[in-house]
Amino acid sequence: MDHTEHLIVGGGISGLAYADWLNTSDYLICEADTDVGGYCKTVTQDGFVWDYSGHFFHFRHPEIERYLIERMGDQRVLKVARQSRIYFGETLIDFPFQKNIHQLPREDFIDCLVDLYFKDDGPSSNFQNMLYAKFGKSIADKFLIPYNQKLYATELDRLDANAMGRFFPYANIDEIIRNFRTPDNASYNATFTYPEGGAIQYVRALQKEIPGSQISLSERVLSIDLTRRQARTNKRSLSFTHLVSTMPFHRLLRMCSLDGRLLDHDPRIYSYNQVQIFNLGFDAKGWTNAHWIYFPQEELPFYRVGFYDNIFGTDRMSLYVEIGRPADFSTDAQATASTLDSVLSALRHCGIVTDQNMISHHHVVLDPAYVHITQASLGDVAEKKALLDAHGVHSIGRYGSWTYCSIEDNIVEARALADELGKP
Repeated sequence: MDHTEHLIVGGGISGLAYADWLNTSDYLICEADTDVGGYCKTVTQDGFVWDYSGHFFHFRHPEIERYLIERMGDQRVLKVARQSRIYFGETLIDFPFQKNIHQLPREDFIDCLVDLYFKDDGPSSNFQNMLYAKFGKSIADKFLIPYNQKLYATELDRLDANAMGRFFPYANIDEIIRNFRTPDNASYNATFTYPEGGAIQYVRALQKEIPGSQISLSERVLSIDLTRRQARTNKRSLSFTHLVSTMPFHRLLRMCSLDGRLLDHDPRIYSYNQVQIFNLGFDAKGWTNAHWIYFPQEELPFYRVGFYDNIFGTDRMSLYVEIGRPADFSTDAQATASTLDSVLSALRHCGIVTDQNMISHHHVVLDPAYVHITQASLGDVAEKKALLDAHGVHSIGRYGSWTYCSIEDNIVEARALADELGKP
C-alpha cells in the first residue's frame, strides 16, 4: 500500500493552494477529473474565452494577488471597476437595488421608501425574514426575494438569516438616502481582477511549482477509513497521515467509515442547488454599459447575464448566462437545446440580443453550485468537522466547509491549514 503524509482530495483552488503552501514535498493530489481547476476551468472556443462561470477575483490581501500574478508571466491582467446593473421594468438601474431605489419609476420608488421607513426591524429567524426586517416589504418583494429565490432555487425561509455573510450588500436607511445624491455603491466586489486567459490562469499560477508527478488525474477517492487512515481510490489504496478534502462535505461524509461503520449523518441537512450555464458567442457587439446584470423576473429563465467582452473591450459579444436549478435537476441534449432556445428568446426580449448571430456556444452544469446554509447545516458541519479532524481528515473550501466564501478565502483557509499541519 502506498503512503503519503498529505493526501489532498481535489485539485481545485483549495487543494492546489494547500499543496503549494506546504513546507514538505510528501503530498499527493488525487483529482477525479482529467485536469485540475475544479469550477475554475476555462474554455477557449472559436476565438472566445469563457470560464465555467463568471469567476472574477476580489482580493482583500494584496500579497496574495501579487503572488499569483507574478507567476503568470506575460499574461495580461486587468483590474476592473465593476459595472453591475439590475434589469427592472425593462430598464436598467444600478446595483445594489436597495441603495438605488431612487432610480425606480415613481410609484415603485415611493413604495420602497415608505416601506423602508416603516419596516419592522426585529430579530430574524431566517434569510427571508431578514430581508423584510432590514429593507421593508417593497424592496424585498420587488427584487431581493425573487432574485435570491432564482439564485438558490429554493424558498428563502429555509436559509439561515446570515446565509451570505459579508457578501450580502447590507445598507441602513441613512446610507440609502445619502445615495440619492452622492452615489456610493461600494461592496466587496467593487473592483475585480481578471486575466485575459480566463480564471484558469489563477489555477496555473498555483500549480506552477507543484511537480506533475504529485498530481494524479482521473483518480477518484471512493472511500475513507478513518480508523486506519486509509483511502481507496479507483486505482489503488493509500494510507495517509493527513487527508485534506475539498469535495462537497455531504459527499465526504458518505464515503467515511469509523470502526467499520459508515458515519451516521442526516443527508437532508445538506441541501443545495445547481447552476446551469450557457456561454454564448456572437458575431457583433452588444450592450457596453455593464459587466453583469441581475434579473429578478420570474418569467425570465436566468438570474444573471455577464459580458466577458466588456471586460477587455473585444468587438464580439461574449456572454455567460446563469440559471438556478434544484439539486435533482438533470438534463439531456434535447432538453439543453430547448433551454438554449428559451435563453436566446429571453435575451432578445430584454434587448441584449438584437441582430447579432450566435456563432458559438458552450454548456456546463455546476453540481453543487450554492450550498443552502441553515441552522442545521451550521451545527452539523461543526460537529462532523471536529470528528473528522480527530482522525486526520480536514475538509476545506466553499464546498468542503459548506459555506459561502470567495476564491481568495479558499486560498487563505488552505494556507492556514498547511501552516498548521506542515509544522515539523
